Parts: sequence; C-alpha cells; structure tokens
Amino acid sequence: MSGPFHALDAEHVLLRDRARNLAELCLPHAERADESDSVDSDVLQLLKESGLAAVQVPAAYGGHFENPDSLAVTVVREQLAASSSHLDSLFAMQGIGSYAISVGGSDEIKEHWLPRVAAMDAIAALALTEPDVGSDLKALTTTIAADGDEVVVTGTKSFITNGGDASYYCVLGKEEGDGVGYSLVLVPADTPGVTTSRPYQIMAPHVLGDIEFDGVRVPVSHRLGAPTKGFGLVLATLATFRVSVAGAAIGTAQAALDDALAHTTGRDLFGTSLARLGPVPQLLAMSWTEIEMARSFAYQVARAAAADPLGSLHLSSMAKIGATEIAGRVVDRSVQVMGRFGLVRGSRIERLYRAARPMRVYEGATEVLLDGLSKQLIKGHGR
Repeated sequence: MSGPFHALDAEHVLLRDRARNLAELCLPHAERADESDSVDSDVLQLLKESGLAAVQVPAAYGGHFENPDSLAVTVVREQLAASSSHLDSLFAMQGIGSYAISVGGSDEIKEHWLPRVAAMDAIAALALTEPDVGSDLKALTTTIAADGDEVVVTGTKSFITNGGDASYYCVLGKEEGDGVGYSLVLVPADTPGVTTSRPYQIMAPHVLGDIEFDGVRVPVSHRLGAPTKGFGLVLATLATFRVSVAGAAIGTAQAALDDALAHTTGRDLFGTSLARLGPVPQLLAMSWTEIEMARSFAYQVARAAAADPLGSLHLSSMAKIGATEIAGRVVDRSVQVMGRFGLVRGSRIERLYRAARPMRVYEGATEVLLDGLSKQLIKGHGR
C-alpha cells in the first residue's frame, strides 16, 4: 500500500517511477546484496543502466538538473530503500561523495570525475570520521599539508561508506594556514600510500571500510575549495543531502507497513482478519499516519533545501530526525503485528528492522541533531 505523493511535479513523478522500477528490478538481488560488505555487481549494473545517479551531478557534467536536486534525491531514495538498503546507499553516496567536487573542485577535477560519477563509472566516497572521532569532527587528527605543487595527506579514516570499493575519497583533514583550519582534498583510491581494511560489519551490513593515508601525495589541483575552508563544503553537502535520509527512512517504513498489511489482512483469527482484531487496527493506522506526516514534511523540506541548502539545514535535520524515528516505530510495530512471522531471519521485514536502526545514527545521530537544534532555538529567543 502506498500513500499519496504530495504535489510532485511531472519531472519528479517520472523520477519516482523510474526509481520504483529500478527497485523492483533489484528485488531478486536484495537479500544477497543487503548482507554484503562490498559493492554488489548486479545492483551496481542495474543502477548504472537506470541513469538515476545523474540527478546527483550538475547538468554541465552529465547530470540531470542544473544543480543536484534535494527533492529528486529524496524521492528516489524513498523508492530504493524500500527494496534494498544496499541499493539506496550506493545511490546516495554518489551525491554525498561528489557534491564537494561540484561546488569546490577545479575545472580539471570536475571534468574528470563528475561525468564518471553520473554514469556510475566511478564510485564516490566522503572520508570524514576517524577511529576516535565521530560527531566532533573538529577533533580529527588527519593532516593535510602543502608541499610545493603537491598536497600531502596523512591519517586514518574509519567507518567510511564505500571504503575499499570507492574510486576516490574526498578527505577532510586539519591544515595549518592563516591559523589552523580544515581542508578537503580528493584522493584517488589507487594513489600510492592509500590502503583499506574492513575490520567490522554493522547489524545491517553495509559497504564500510577504514582508509589509511600514509603520506599520500596528490597534485594541488586536487584541493576542493580553499585551504582551511573545508568545513564549509562539508556543511553544504549535509545541507543538500541530509533530508534525503528522511526519504530512505520513509521508504523503509512504507515497505514495513506494506508487509504488515499483507500479513494481517491475509490471516484469519477468531472469525475475522488479524487486521481487525484487538489493537492491530490502531497500530496500522498510527503507522500510516506517521508515514504520511513524515513524507509531507520531507518533501517540503527537500524543496527548501534545493533552493537554499544552508538556510534550510535546521529543517533538514528535523526531517531526518522525524522520519528516522518514525521508521523505527513503524518497523517495530510491523514486526509485532506479524508475530512469529515477523521474526523469521532472511525475510524482508527482518532486513527492514535491521536497516531502520542505523538511520537514527548516521549523518547525524538524533541526539546530536537535537542538541544543535535546541541551541539554535534558544539563541533565536535571545537567551
């Protein structure tokens, strides 16, 4: 069962339908891909053939829109996440891992990498977190240093999505300049001194890796943005793509509700369908209500983010918080009303249950985002 799509124009409806078709094509591969810690070749090929990654890149470099479109990414992720978390992540990272190039890359870097990202000929990655650094990025220890016509990158990044399979990494590091700041540099994965490992796998398996940069040298043209000004590009990336996490969460919740409806309407107990018995109707109706609320808000915020990403970052945080928290509740209710059938390992509802939980952590944990929002709220009231 799908709720109404809220005031999408014809172009976004077409993208939604293309994404839905891709999601259906990937279903036969989803169970395998969603348990993999490396990029699944079948899913990659289907995403490449769909052409949908082009919405993440400016039209001048093979993209779909003049600039990456937050609403398009949100709508597409909603459809893909309902089918496969692996597919959703692979799609999402093409934008998250390339936006800094679109905004701050040299002409040479843009012309080399962005058409490849749009065509899925290059897999993108953004390397921010470190073994001891997560939300507090200003505590990072990776260093970036200018050395003539080269830039030297030294340090370790951890829990990097697409780590080990990416074609390049956009690396955030500390750099001394006019004071100490934070710079962003593109490092091709095959650069000497780059090594990767996969020491862990999370509850919803994901392509994650640790990346070691051992005095890695790249040309100065690989800088993204000005020296010591990398945080601005990171914030711009989050402002553009954070709301799309809400889209993925909504897709996950909708898929769980669809499974719960199929089970409860098709199962008879005590002379009636389970869907009409005891608290089950209220649990289903509340899930539907929350999904529609999250979808309406996410679409509106995505439009605002497309027009003014940084000015809408607080709204994107709200959409991400709301949708991911709702997804957790909806999936949990769905498992509950399905009873023992909701506990079957390898079933879609079991995969959705595991996929929903990390969404409340990545790209800003709920509590971290709430802390930032509270400070903004209090400051706005002059306190």
